[in-house]
Amino acid sequence: MAETGKQTGDTLHRRGLMFILSSPSGAGKTTIARMLLQHDAAIRMSVSVTTRPMRPGEVDGQDYIFVDQARFDEMVEQELFLEWATVFGHSYGTPKAQVKAGLREGQDFLFDIDWQGTQQLYQKLETDVVRVFLLPPSIDELRRRLTGRGTDAADVIASRMDRARGEISHWDGYDYVVVNDDVALCFAKVQQILAAERMKRARQTGLIGFVRGLMAD
Repeated sequence: MAETGKQTGDTLHRRGLMFILSSPSGAGKTTIARMLLQHDAAIRMSVSVTTRPMRPGEVDGQDYIFVDQARFDEMVEQELFLEWATVFGHSYGTPKAQVKAGLREGQDFLFDIDWQGTQQLYQKLETDVVRVFLLPPSIDELRRRLTGRGTDAADVIASRMDRARGEISHWDGYDYVVVNDDVALCFAKVQQILAAERMKRARQTGLIGFVRGLMAD
């Protein structure tokens, strides 16, 4: 039995990670992200700052941090973002301070961002970033999913399809690529990736002290 207050192999401190899910619109990253948050208490969504209008049911500070463009531009100038981008006319950014503090404490963060944001995060915090890209089973299926939503006009869908092809072209900039043909199977694979990344030796910051203790016993 372990001594009181002594770390065991199951309670070693580890550094948190930044788990990125990217995909073209309609390929399922939002669905997989929601499932991950529901089933894994150890990871939480990174709350982005955005200039887009708040939608019904959203909560400021929980879903997004809503600001106007002037304030967003100030935050960019003050280098308060790990990454930021403008998508469909609205700006989005990841606050630097809260993420860095959380990683030190062992908190895992989930990111639902595009390849540009992924690239920025990887350039700044390479060892903390895990990049996962979800692909649709086919372009026809992707178009069917976007059309089936029934919320976008034909020109909007055409724009999203063009953007989707651009997103897909960056698949090789990710650590893992999963085809989302079956949601349950895709989710299982994403869970396996997360579990393996958490166990990487470089993230087990409590290992050095634990091993020294073993050697001293």
